[in-house]
Formats: sequence, C-alpha cells, structure tokens
Amino acid sequence: MARIICIDYGGKRTGLAVTDPFQMIATALTTVATKDLYVYLKQYFATEQVELILIGEPLNLDSSDTHATPLVKEAIKRLEKEFPTIPIKKVDERFTSKMASRAMIEMGMKKKDRQVKGNIDQIAATIMLQEYLQSIS
Repeated sequence: MARIICIDYGGKRTGLAVTDPFQMIATALTTVATKDLYVYLKQYFATEQVELILIGEPLNLDSSDTHATPLVKEAIKRLEKEFPTIPIKKVDERFTSKMASRAMIEMGMKKKDRQVKGNIDQIAATIMLQEYLQSIS
C-alpha cells in the first residue's frame, strides 16, 4: 500500500504528517517553510509512494470561510497542477491547533519546545490525519 500525507497549510509554515505504508498510524513528518513546500513534496514523492494528499480546510464554527481559506484554495490548485496523479481531499482543521497545544502539554513537552510554532503545525497535521484514518476504518 501507499502512504497518505496530510498538510496543515499556513502562510509562513506548513506542517506535514504521513501514514505508514499500511495506513495504520499517523506520524508527524516535518514542518517546512511554505515557500519550500512544493520542492519538499517533489523530493518526498520521488522516494515514497503516496496515494492521497489531505489538506486542512480552515473554516469558522459556522462553516464559513476564514481569512486563511483563500490561501488553502490556491494551494490546492497548485497541488493539483504539480501532482495531477495524486487525489486531494480537504479535511476539517477546526480546533486542531488547540488540540495540538493540549497534546504537547499532555506529552510533557517543555514550554520552550511548545513555543516552537512548527511543532504545533506538524502535530495539527498528525491529528487531522489520525482523525481521517479513524473515519475510514
């Protein structure tokens, strides 16, 4: 089987998470500068088989668009252009950053490490990916 990758897209940083090849476990992959995302993905896809890209869709509580929604829509268009053979699915990213912050506290992560924004991004991507895996099992 191939992996599923999840993207927590941001204006400055993008968190990435990935499944194992059997799509059982979601693991934080890395955080990259958003400007470097497509180069990173090209390199990753050259070495790993990926069958699906998930991307967090930023929505308000009433399901309306947020200030970040247009950025994600543009990112989806570019992903479709750069990687036309890999399907893309949007997943709800509401509360994932708060859940990531809480998870870091529960894991006993030091305050200094919790303040590294990139940690929140990749943990948020992992949470979205794990929720997706649970929804399809």
